[in-house]
Amino acid sequence: MMKVKNKKTIFSLSLKTLRANYTRNIIAVAAIVLTTVLFTSLFTIAMSINHSFQQANFRQAGGWSHGTFKYMTREQFEEIKSDPLIKQYGLRRFAGMAESEPFLKSHVEIGYSDAKQAHWMYCDPAEGRLPAENSNEAATDTRVLELLGIEPVLGNEFTMTFDVDGTEVTETFVLSGWWEYDEAIIANHVLIPHSRAQAIYDNIGIGSGIGDDGMTGSWNLDVMLGSSLHIEQDMNKILAGHGYQTESRSAEDRDNYIAIGVNWGYTGSQLADNMDFITVVAIVGLLLIITFTGYLIIYNVFQISVSNDIRFYGLLKTIGTTGRQIRRIIRHQALLLSLFGIPFGLLIGYGVGVRLTPVILSQLNGVVQDAVSASPLIFIGSALFALVTVMISCRRPGRMAAKVSPIEAVRYTEGTASKKAIRESQSGASLLKMAWANLGRSRGKTTVTVVSLSLAALLLNMTVTFTNGFDMDKYLSDMVSDFIVADAGYFQTGALWSADRALPEVAISSLETRPGVESGGRVYGMTGPAEEFVTEDYYRAMYGAWNDQETLDYLVAAADKNDAGLLADRVQLYGMEQYTLDKLTVLEGDLSRLYEPGGRYVAAVYSEDDYGNPLMDSHWAKLGDNITLRYVEEYEYYDPDTGEILDFENITDDQNYYYRAKVYQNVEYEVAALVIVPNSLSYRYYGADEFVMNERTFIQDSDTSNVMYYACDVKDESIDGMEAFLSDLTNNRMPQFDYESKATYAAEFDSFRNMFLMLGGILSFIVGLVGVLNFLNAILTGILTRRRELAMLQSIGMTGRQLKAMLIWEGLYYALGAVAVSLMLSLAAGPLLSRVLENTFWFFTYRFTVLPILALAPIFTALGIAAPLVVYCTVARRSVVERLRETE
Repeated sequence: MMKVKNKKTIFSLSLKTLRANYTRNIIAVAAIVLTTVLFTSLFTIAMSINHSFQQANFRQAGGWSHGTFKYMTREQFEEIKSDPLIKQYGLRRFAGMAESEPFLKSHVEIGYSDAKQAHWMYCDPAEGRLPAENSNEAATDTRVLELLGIEPVLGNEFTMTFDVDGTEVTETFVLSGWWEYDEAIIANHVLIPHSRAQAIYDNIGIGSGIGDDGMTGSWNLDVMLGSSLHIEQDMNKILAGHGYQTESRSAEDRDNYIAIGVNWGYTGSQLADNMDFITVVAIVGLLLIITFTGYLIIYNVFQISVSNDIRFYGLLKTIGTTGRQIRRIIRHQALLLSLFGIPFGLLIGYGVGVRLTPVILSQLNGVVQDAVSASPLIFIGSALFALVTVMISCRRPGRMAAKVSPIEAVRYTEGTASKKAIRESQSGASLLKMAWANLGRSRGKTTVTVVSLSLAALLLNMTVTFTNGFDMDKYLSDMVSDFIVADAGYFQTGALWSADRALPEVAISSLETRPGVESGGRVYGMTGPAEEFVTEDYYRAMYGAWNDQETLDYLVAAADKNDAGLLADRVQLYGMEQYTLDKLTVLEGDLSRLYEPGGRYVAAVYSEDDYGNPLMDSHWAKLGDNITLRYVEEYEYYDPDTGEILDFENITDDQNYYYRAKVYQNVEYEVAALVIVPNSLSYRYYGADEFVMNERTFIQDSDTSNVMYYACDVKDESIDGMEAFLSDLTNNRMPQFDYESKATYAAEFDSFRNMFLMLGGILSFIVGLVGVLNFLNAILTGILTRRRELAMLQSIGMTGRQLKAMLIWEGLYYALGAVAVSLMLSLAAGPLLSRVLENTFWFFTYRFTVLPILALAPIFTALGIAAPLVVYCTVARRSVVERLRETE
């Protein structure tokens, strides 16, 4: 047998074969276009959402530099900035923070930033410029100017009072530039010249050193590295190269310790740092599903194409063409079709992604709504995925064409009536059996068609299951009151509560008298020092998580001890009225005894994990324990070596001292319950054990009556009115206060759920479109390739009505088979899906449903009936004789 090795001949055969099948080429190109549209639109949406999330993250993180080397000396700054791993760098020196009126609700930092660092912090002046050196200029945003009552006009003067390392400083600046306020950015900045910052340091006695807070006057190096995938690893490598580390800041390691900050806004870095087996499997699984969806489209087209041309490939073999050359012909055809299909798919897919992305982003709060990504990776990745999918899809049809012998090729055709079919038609066999037998002729085609339809139904069902599982009760379980009102500082992240942030009775009275308020209550916060007594083991376990051994030993030695040898430790106390007591989650015991006015009973506060499970080792006090709390009125300070009492005002920085309670009152209580305090009703920070008591006992024993917040529930019809009232109260009449509402969290929850529903719906629609096209393709080619067989059945007595009934049953088998398969897959995937989702989303509650599949069943049924009828009616326009002669 002669082997044809001429590549030009093979290419010519491929080209001529394509030209001879114009209609089929249109179908194939359409399949490739659709596959590319699928990839491109999904990649565009995914990367745009990622881009939007990153931009939102950057604004919350304060900028988009990869990381920061913090609180360095000038010498350390000059040394590290020249490291070859650092591609770009910027300098930031913190001077102070404005905390008094009118900045109670705003985080305003004053300091120096060079042009690069200012750009990374979104501080590019829209008007004017950054301040010039050796001047009294400053640049800031419109929010700061608005709070100061200053018009954003270049040259306007403004005066600010701010804290610099514990010293109150008042400075006047001339506006050199301003930028628009961005609500998403947590911190507001007032940028001043380096020379002005240094003058402020000199005036308060810092000079060229660093303030007592370890931050003021330090040199902070913001950097851009070569990649954002391993930021922390690269920054540690930079430090190690210069003899520094970031692990220990103990006394012996303090000189070579440098703190770092990694920008958590880069999703790629988070993914790389947290990559584990489950994550890899999830990513690979997602990519395989996407690829398989495209495979379903293209494989079916090529499979049918090869089946139709199998006689042609058999004839090629009779003249010496090898199987390898036949596979090459099919690959050439696939590549030529891809040359037309992929570019069109990229353009259409990106257009679809651009249109859908804003719709999806509109469901999310706190992200950049118009941030559609135009990354080249979208087009490169989509083109590669599409091309790889095309090549994979044509492999099996290529092998089938290459392996078939010339004799088998001549005999092979779906358009030949089987003897069994003819016998059954003559004996009046059931049309259902004949339809079922017809599907069994090409099991591969039947399987692909059923699977593609089933996958769409399964994805839709999983999407609905996923979004229905978003449990608003769980999500809002922490927000147990309709409204919470407090000083604005109470809601600020990291802000410690103190007496100067107490909520006045006048504000509470205005709330209690509002129409619609059903119930409410005060929560009193601890403003004076109070202590508990714990064992050394518990003390070490509690503080060992964030202290090295040396520091831990020092803390144990310095701690005051009672007669039993227990260590005194700071404690946080709540004084709660009955309304808030009823909002607590009781783990053990009951709260009834805490309702007794003046009763010496407390509830020990336990912590919970992210999924609401109580951590029973998070507190030492157990139900029924008798505990002693010490209320301290005065401390004394002493030298641990000599026992000499020291004057605190005269203690020097290098002097070693301990302190202990001097004037105090010990009060004994019984632990009546173990409880969890919802985060929305807590101090909102953790650093000490906590106990709850009723408000009268708290006021009597602590001798304080500072209200931390007021919480209340409101009738449904009064929610909007209360929202409007509180908005006016906290923005206009009492701007030092702020509030939180359950309705706000509910709206965020709905937008979050709707985003996933929309994403899943879009994916299901695309996959469903693939399934429908495969179904139509299977019906169309199945009838067209069997035109002679159908004519033969009619010639031996089968009526047109019977023929249409048989074809309808074939369509129904496809449709109902897809419903059955999707139901079985849903039953199998349900338990697995529930475990994964409940471990991923703490507010997820699995609820099994197959309603989406059942809702699709009538649509699939209608499709199974209509498609065969339309195609057959087109074929039946020609007479039986013409169809019998057509393929002879």
